[in-house]
Amino acid sequence: MNTTLIRTILVKALLFVSVALNAQQIKSISGKVINAKNEPLTGNVLVLSVADSSFIKGVSYRDASFELPEINQKAVLLKLTSLQFPDTILRVEYNGQEHINLGNILIKNTRFQLSEVQVTSQVPMVRYSGNGNVDINVAKTILASSSSVTEILSRAPSVTVDESGLFFVFGKGEAIIYLNGKRITRQQMSAIPTSQISRIEIVSNPSARYDAEGKAVINIITKVNTQEGFIGSISQHVTVSDFAGTNANTFLDLSYMKGKFSLVGNYGLLVGKSREFLYTTRSRPAGADFMSSDLTIDWRRKFNNYSNFGLGAQYNINERSYVSLGYSGYVENQGGGQFSRNVITTNTERSLYVSDLNVDQQRWNHTGTFNYSTTFDSLGSNLFFGGQYSYFDGNTNDFIDEKSPTDISAAERFLKNLTDTRISIFTSQLDYTKIYSPRSKLELGAKFSYVHDKSATDFMVSEKGQLFKLDSGMSNNFLYSERIPAVYINYGGALTRKIDFSTGVRGEWTDFSLNTSYGGGEVIKRNYFNVFPNLSLSTTVNAVKLRVSYVSRILRPRYQGLNPFIIYQDRFTSIQGSPDLVPEKTHAFEIGANYRKFDLKIGYNYTIDPIMSAAIRGDSANSYVLKAINLEKDHTFFISLSRTINIGWWNSMNTATLSYSKSIDSRYAFVEPKPYVYLYSNNTFNVRNLFKIQLLAWYLSNKSYGIRFEEQKSTITVGLEKEFFKNALKLNLTANDIFHKTNSTGFYDVGKTAVFYDRSYNTNYFKFVGTYNFGKLKKSNYKIKSTGQAENNRAN
Repeated sequence: MNTTLIRTILVKALLFVSVALNAQQIKSISGKVINAKNEPLTGNVLVLSVADSSFIKGVSYRDASFELPEINQKAVLLKLTSLQFPDTILRVEYNGQEHINLGNILIKNTRFQLSEVQVTSQVPMVRYSGNGNVDINVAKTILASSSSVTEILSRAPSVTVDESGLFFVFGKGEAIIYLNGKRITRQQMSAIPTSQISRIEIVSNPSARYDAEGKAVINIITKVNTQEGFIGSISQHVTVSDFAGTNANTFLDLSYMKGKFSLVGNYGLLVGKSREFLYTTRSRPAGADFMSSDLTIDWRRKFNNYSNFGLGAQYNINERSYVSLGYSGYVENQGGGQFSRNVITTNTERSLYVSDLNVDQQRWNHTGTFNYSTTFDSLGSNLFFGGQYSYFDGNTNDFIDEKSPTDISAAERFLKNLTDTRISIFTSQLDYTKIYSPRSKLELGAKFSYVHDKSATDFMVSEKGQLFKLDSGMSNNFLYSERIPAVYINYGGALTRKIDFSTGVRGEWTDFSLNTSYGGGEVIKRNYFNVFPNLSLSTTVNAVKLRVSYVSRILRPRYQGLNPFIIYQDRFTSIQGSPDLVPEKTHAFEIGANYRKFDLKIGYNYTIDPIMSAAIRGDSANSYVLKAINLEKDHTFFISLSRTINIGWWNSMNTATLSYSKSIDSRYAFVEPKPYVYLYSNNTFNVRNLFKIQLLAWYLSNKSYGIRFEEQKSTITVGLEKEFFKNALKLNLTANDIFHKTNSTGFYDVGKTAVFYDRSYNTNYFKFVGTYNFGKLKKSNYKIKSTGQAENNRAN
């Protein structure tokens, strides 16, 4: 059955159901808020349910005008809130017109004492939109006391974090991170003060406007303030763990605005310790090739100085245009040690090999950004241009002591791992948005990125007390350059009176060259062009919102994944990139329904050349190399049901997901695929407005996918939060992962080798947080946008 026939059937099915029920509903509401002097006012407008006053959607307005599309209700309450006037509530009912324009809304009394405002209601933590996106409220919830965005996302529904710090959306795959609609790196994400985050949006089916990289999008949206002046906050986070030790995070963020000029700055400092522990076995069957390896690696990291900082300035040319400049960067100075013990048994010997590594690593980043934006009309039609240059610099000077107390032939030797990595990234981007009506919008744009990655790895070896000499077999020079021009167009509108649609396409041309000295030298030059279409249909039948979507995505290998330089673990184990890796491409289909507090998703993903990691036999008899590999195909099916509860003193978000994945490849053996279950519950209790209690728990069952089997894991986290001095001071105490059940444990077979692993993380800890807010209310509409982060993310 071809795609045209499928699309026709879906459209007709939605149209038949919609027409049959003939629901008469408000599609959109617009208006303009003014005072008695005909002056425009600023604030927020909220759409509330007539039945129980529950939140449906909302938007901020700055020039008095607002529009609220996709309401799909017969009657609603419209709540206008602002620092300039008391809350005002209007009842709006369907009057035969789907798109209601209220005209000028006159606010007669604009005298309002800020000291009289008291917010006592609890903000819902999670909301599901009609298009399948998930909005996670951070401001005014217990999540605002998190130490980092990573911590917030690790507690978000359907989001998981792996050992390398990558984020995955359950049922979709690896996600890319955005800040206010523009891509950022994981390092830059750590510089975002959690106190300035308004909400986080999880986009499961990204449109053509987003970079084609990744299988989902996590968009972090910061707060918008509406008054001039100076404001800031300072936070101190202390984490104590029996497993890893103690670390401390200090955060400071400041914002100032006067007239058309605004300035923002932030600084964060992390010092202390962290830990990761791995126990793994590798075995080959009995015979001439028999081998058994029992390996433990204990990473004891010391954060000597992990600093991140940012400074930005914006000038508002007029009410609709601005220009901004921004600088951000980070410094990471890591010490500590890496200690490994490897017992190897063969037909002829049983030996213990010990490696102690003293870590000495530094990394720097400097990023400069320029943006210009102008809005053409009251509907919000917009033109944006941005440019960015990023420079990454890192070096390693690790000292390694290898010895074998039992193998006399393996004399003690010393190694120095010297690396120098320099990556330059330049990007420019142009976006144009034309809004014709609340149901009709055209988006188009172009982006160009250039990457230059130059790195060198030298392994110096000293045996039997001799001078250090270069080991050319373990050393490597690597040069990589990449150009990706991209264009996109996306249009959303009304297919019929009851059915809305959005369709678009993104084209990306990739041209790269790779030069490595490893293995005698190799030069690889490739170029390819990819087209990424997307399509979505949605309608509302009574109170049920139905949707169907298709998107195509790509996941390019990270630069480190292509670089064959060696990352040392022990005498027989290393991590190494592969220049032969190719991007994985995914076609994702999803249907969904949203009814009041319930959201249902059913999806299927077809992936070509999926990327997985495995331990592959090295050049010597007992050596293994951890590297990424391409499989041929993968099929993933999932169904997910979510339910939110908001009853004033209790907010709860609950999700249950069933997933099944089957990989296909002619080179590797696979475990028998079986369905696996993911359960999640996040609860916040407001105890008589005195303090808040958070209870979070999730469970992931045994998981069989591709070549791997992973054992079940779970967590239970409890938090307590109290505010003082009219919310100026906030204290929080959290017991995270109380039973320490988040280990990654599993096994897989590659060739004749069976691998078992059990990896423990620093997730079991107590954390104390104190946050103090100071300054006066201000207007801060700084909109710095980062355009080059799709490439920056692959540099890390």
